[in-house]
Amino acid sequence: MAETALILGCAGTTLSAEEAAFFRDLDPWGLILFRRNCADPDQIRRLVGDFRDAVGRADAPVLVDQEGGRVQRLGPPHWPKYPPARIFARLANDPLHGRALARLGGRLMAHDLHAVGITVDCAPVLDVPVAGAHDVIGDRAFSTEPGEVAALGRAVAEGLIAGGVLPVIKHIPGHGRAGADSHAALPVVDAALEALQADFLPFRTLTDMPLAMTAHVVYTAIDPRRPATTSRRVMQSVVRGAIGYDGLVMTDDLSMNALEGTLAERARRSYRAGCDVVLHCNGKIDEMRQVAAEARPLAGRARQRAGAALGRIRHLPEPFDAREALALFEKSLERAQAASSTAFAADHALSL
Repeated sequence: MAETALILGCAGTTLSAEEAAFFRDLDPWGLILFRRNCADPDQIRRLVGDFRDAVGRADAPVLVDQEGGRVQRLGPPHWPKYPPARIFARLANDPLHGRALARLGGRLMAHDLHAVGITVDCAPVLDVPVAGAHDVIGDRAFSTEPGEVAALGRAVAEGLIAGGVLPVIKHIPGHGRAGADSHAALPVVDAALEALQADFLPFRTLTDMPLAMTAHVVYTAIDPRRPATTSRRVMQSVVRGAIGYDGLVMTDDLSMNALEGTLAERARRSYRAGCDVVLHCNGKIDEMRQVAAEARPLAGRARQRAGAALGRIRHLPEPFDAREALALFEKSLERAQAASSTAFAADHALSL
């Protein structure tokens, strides 16, 4: 029997007997971890192993949001504190230097994740913020310039892949114009379709990446009634059409307040719209059972996409001295920050 097209969370640092039985019976495609699930490296390895034992698949994907900055589930004291994405554009006067630092940051994060059995990182963020938008994206975005977002996003993604971890490009087709935090409310973007092309550009540039996550955002120029996650029009005409993305598409978290209806209804609408896999994150088993009531087998084109994604995992990452690389990364960031501060001070003095 095929696994179900679900990615679910769990409540704590270990699987309860009830969770293990639930996962064994349901066989969700993957597990997503949050800070509540991450205490130390040995604990994460046990949790990951217990999930894979429950579903009976040694390659079952385990995901985490490890962007750096405000969104970093694995942090000190066991793992380094990584900077937000915006730093790579702000600190590098030389674009090549910025891309090299971004790739190195992705490679370092992949090293941390691979070491504990995590195989998917929900990064990079390819959203392009605009003036007046809600700061839920903010410095999680690399830049306000689409081409720079694409270049730096690719660098991070390639660093992750080199380290044996799959990237997830998010939030397709773009969350940067949202005037609300989709965790709390439904953002509605009234921009014309022509203006939205800039938001689509980073995703169009990275269509070769294996996994993508949707935006719970309404784009009135495309579908005035439904957010991208549950809009067949957005999924077909934009994500699969104008952007041309043919990798596996997962929803953002179904429990977010941007979506309406019961959790079962949200799952059903997401599948109908064309999402390959639905994601539920908070680890509440009563909610997971509601989502599971609408779960679909991972079959057909969705199964092919999932297989193609897992096939890109490098089980033998490129040679890498993590200690030396981290020292170089931190030193480079310090130098770039100092140079940026000096340049800012000089520009400010000239303007007085």
